[in-house]
Amino acid sequence: MRVVHGRPRTPARLAVGVLLTGLLLSSCSAPPSGGTRAAPDGWRLTWAAEFSGAAGEAPDPAKWVHDTGGEPQWGNEEWQYYTDRTDNAATDGDGHLVITARRENVPGMADCPHGTCDITSARLTTKGTFSQAYGKIEARVRVPGEGPFLPAFWMMGDDDTTPWPGNGEIDVMEVVGGEPDTVYGTVHGPGYGDEGIGGSRTLPEGKRFSDAFHTYGVEWDKDRIAWSVDGHAYHTDLRASHGAGREWVFDHDFYLLLNLAVGGVWPGPVPSSTTFPVRMLTDWVRVYERA
Repeated sequence: MRVVHGRPRTPARLAVGVLLTGLLLSSCSAPPSGGTRAAPDGWRLTWAAEFSGAAGEAPDPAKWVHDTGGEPQWGNEEWQYYTDRTDNAATDGDGHLVITARRENVPGMADCPHGTCDITSARLTTKGTFSQAYGKIEARVRVPGEGPFLPAFWMMGDDDTTPWPGNGEIDVMEVVGGEPDTVYGTVHGPGYGDEGIGGSRTLPEGKRFSDAFHTYGVEWDKDRIAWSVDGHAYHTDLRASHGAGREWVFDHDFYLLLNLAVGGVWPGPVPSSTTFPVRMLTDWVRVYERA
């Protein structure tokens, strides 16, 4: 069975969404790294990953599981092959998880249906270690720069009995390399699988999300999902807006994912001139419930 993990396909994919552009001034920057912080007012911390390991250390296996392999598993004609090696995902000794995409060949890479079969990366999930329904979900991330890359922080419905998109998908953050100034937040479900429903926020002219760390988040309850970047809300999806043929499927546990995809339908092919390695840094991931 082909398992499609619903990445949005093109920048025009938003079936219902509001494209919001706005000025994010310097005061909007995420706060500096500093370890575990107090929960925001009205919230209680339920899970966190702070990435305090030594340089070159594997992500905590009690929290993170690796998805491995290449297409056709991922459903977006992506070029990368995901591994569980520390060459592709490790802490840096400075409080970050670093996911690194490299141009190389490793055992197991063969007969790639898309691309050049010489790019590795990593995809980490909390499937089987942590999932939650509703809450405030945030990650502080520095994405790679412009290029054929698709870094993402997202969630999948923790329901093996229902195939995608019936189990739902919540994309907290995607910054496609061809649009380095724009963050997308999207949901996918039955009737809005490939195209999704979502919105975006764009930085002032000349600024890129790869220039600094930013905090990407959603607040999710039984009737709404609201997206923000650095505390600035930019899109809300409401249960009440889901009419016939577009079922709301966000009333059960979801698990977390962090990954760095390369190539594919969105963001496009990988030129031979593309410089590797490329890194996605995550400072922390935190999940809260209503206090």
